[in-house]
Amino acid sequence: MNSCILCPTTGIDTMFQRTKNFLKTTLLGGIIVILPITILIFAFRWLFGVVSNGIKPLTDLVVRIISFLPERYDQLIATLIVITLILGVCFLVGLFIRTRLGQLIYNALESGILAKAPGYKMVKETVNQFFGRKQSPFSSVALVQIFQNETMVTAFVTDRHNNGTVSVFVPTGPNPTSGFIYHLPEKYVHPVDVPVEDAMRSVISCGAGSDMLVKQLPNVTRPTET
Repeated sequence: MNSCILCPTTGIDTMFQRTKNFLKTTLLGGIIVILPITILIFAFRWLFGVVSNGIKPLTDLVVRIISFLPERYDQLIATLIVITLILGVCFLVGLFIRTRLGQLIYNALESGILAKAPGYKMVKETVNQFFGRKQSPFSSVALVQIFQNETMVTAFVTDRHNNGTVSVFVPTGPNPTSGFIYHLPEKYVHPVDVPVEDAMRSVISCGAGSDMLVKQLPNVTRPTET
């Protein structure tokens, strides 16, 4: 009798816990995506304000020179000048960094100062992602049997070796920059047709959105013991 009475309550508690976990992981995944973008926007606004105040005499002079334009365009012209200057400086700095001397100075500056600045790494990764410069070290996504049983974990293939061993990285959610490296026999590594970016999003969301991975599970069979 007691077990029957507790059954509905247990079911409700389980449903509540699942809903709570889903909301928490989904919200966390959204925050992790939005936060770097927000930091990037605020960083650009700060830079825009600094440059705008620094060259205000120049922008005022240009506006006076082209006074034949309607007054409502004054602010637009000043804004275009600031943006052009920022992009121009970024371009020149990019050219300089492509040189050997520039690379040495940049590496020293980044390791000594920039890397210690709060939010620098996050902003840098966001910029690289926006402009397609983010080079992933992962060649493909796989479901791997690290315990050599039917338990599957999401992993990224990092290397394949001549002796049939496959090196994989198993990230921890919601922070995919940390995880574990495993060197497994190829029979325990099952590649799945899922983009690296989509699999990474499911890791950041602590498993939420893993549908495309899970639906390929029926195609993965447990290796026969030899």
